[in-house]
Amino acid sequence: MSSSIAVRKSAPAAGTTPGTAQGPPLRRRLSLVPTVTLLLGAVYCLLPVAWILVASTKSGTELFSTFTFLPGSGFTDNIRQLSAYRDGIYWKWMGNSALYAGLGALLSTCVSAVSGYALAIYRFRGRETMFNILLAGVLMPPIILAIPQYLLLAKADLTDSYLSVLLPQILSPYGVYLARIYATAAVPVDVVEAGRMDGAGELRLFTRIALPMMLPGLVTVFLFQFVAVWNNFLLPYIMLSDDEKFPITLGLQTLLEQGSNTPALYTLVITGALLAVIPLIALFLVIQRFWSLDLLSGAVKS
Repeated sequence: MSSSIAVRKSAPAAGTTPGTAQGPPLRRRLSLVPTVTLLLGAVYCLLPVAWILVASTKSGTELFSTFTFLPGSGFTDNIRQLSAYRDGIYWKWMGNSALYAGLGALLSTCVSAVSGYALAIYRFRGRETMFNILLAGVLMPPIILAIPQYLLLAKADLTDSYLSVLLPQILSPYGVYLARIYATAAVPVDVVEAGRMDGAGELRLFTRIALPMMLPGLVTVFLFQFVAVWNNFLLPYIMLSDDEKFPITLGLQTLLEQGSNTPALYTLVITGALLAVIPLIALFLVIQRFWSLDLLSGAVKS
């Protein structure tokens, strides 16, 4: 009698499968939380991009009348008006941004490569102290350094020049930090010592041995710095007064300010913002193959 009662108590309830509780398992429901969170984050990030993509296709009347997520018919007219505005100054701003971001990121990557390699390979007094100072620079907001940088460049009579935007971008504490971490992991000390025993100089060791090993990490440094300089607004805003030297961020801001008096310029601002994103997307698509090659080479080596 007691055994039959025990069997009844242990038997699963009607409508449920063995080994499960009432309804779906708790673990399965909890596993959906990260997926839903990522989907909400993706929608939050991509919704403004989708809006600006659709808004750039609309004319002024379509934009300010009733906005929907259906494409308009004014995209080519918007590009034509944007190109004709002040004799094509928009493309001048794009060229300035390409100069600031391209040259600034390249110089910053070179400085980060040399500094990170030295901090990773060489042993010298004060190395960790210097690295800790760099970490403090990573945590420091750029707005704190903007005014001192302006005062220093004003003393050198370099304000309102291309160098006033380029020079502060060359040294990136975060870039040096990434280069040091990657050099520590990717450049074996034994390989460097073997090269020294074969008679290779320090410059040759860096350029022929260490630099190819650090290439994927340096590509990451270049991409991060390029995006940071391309999107930088505060430094050019403080340093520059000649709108012929403005980057795209500051140029679009001036268009937006003028749009309060001339609403037709809002369509140009939206179209210009869309075109300003395209170089970043293209750069990412071109550069990502270096990460893929690095992952493939690591898989082959293992």
